[in-house]
Amino acid sequence: MQGGSSGIGYGLKYQARCISDVKADTDHTSFITGTLSLKEENEVHLIRLSSGGTELICEGLFSHPNEIWDLASCPFDQRIFSTVFSTGESYGAAIWQIPELYGQLNSPQLERIASLDAHVGKINCVLWWPSGRHDKLISIDEENLLLWSLDCSKKAAQVQSKESSGMLHYLSGGAWDPHDVNSVAATCESSVQFWDLRTMKKANAIERAHIRNANYDAKKKHILVTAEDESGIHVWDLRKPKIPVKELPGHTHW
Repeated sequence: MQGGSSGIGYGLKYQARCISDVKADTDHTSFITGTLSLKEENEVHLIRLSSGGTELICEGLFSHPNEIWDLASCPFDQRIFSTVFSTGESYGAAIWQIPELYGQLNSPQLERIASLDAHVGKINCVLWWPSGRHDKLISIDEENLLLWSLDCSKKAAQVQSKESSGMLHYLSGGAWDPHDVNSVAATCESSVQFWDLRTMKKANAIERAHIRNANYDAKKKHILVTAEDESGIHVWDLRKPKIPVKELPGHTHW
C-alpha cells in the first residue's frame, strides 16, 4: 500500500472482480471488496483512505465462504452489504453485516442477515436504491427480476414480486433510478429494459446491441449512460430514447 504520482495501490491475497464504495460512511472515503478464489477461503476487505489521502488502510478483513461475483454496499448503513457468490456448482446471494468490533484483532466474523434464495439459475447482481433508506432490494438473474422486502432487524428477506424478462432476453445486470424508487433499468445483450416496480412490467426500452453496463446520472433526472462492447459510451435522455444525446467513442476493447 503506497502513494505516488501514479496513484495509490492496495494488494489483495487473491484475485477480485468487484469493489463498491461505502456511500453510508459520510465521514471517510471507504470501499469494500471481495475476492474470487475457487480453492481457497475468500475474503472481504473493508478499505479506508487515510486522512492524508496518501494510502489505503485495511479497516477490516473477514472470511467469506464462496467466490464473490458481485458486491454492493448498503447506501444507508455502512456495516451492511450484499454479495452474489458461486459455490462452483450453483449461485447464491446474501445480505451480510459487519460486526461492530471489526477493528479489534479478535473480531467476530460476518453475520448473514438474510439469504436471497428464490433464484434457480445464475444470479447477476443485487441492487439497493441509491438515494437513501428503503426496505426493498432487487436481485436479477438471467431470466428474472425479483423485488424483495428486507427487514434487517428480523433478519428476513421475502420475495414481494417476481417477473420474467421473456424468452428472447437474457438479463445481465441493472441500475435503480436514484430519482424514482419505482423505476429500474435492466440490461441484456440487445437492449436496456425499463421496469415499473409497481406493476412489475416493462414500461419502455432502448434497443441497442452489445450493451455491457448502464447507470443513471445521480444529479440529473432522465439521464442514463450505457457502456457497449464495440461502440464506446452513450449518454441518453430517457424522454427521447431513440437516439443518444452524446457519444463517447474510441474504445477498442470493452
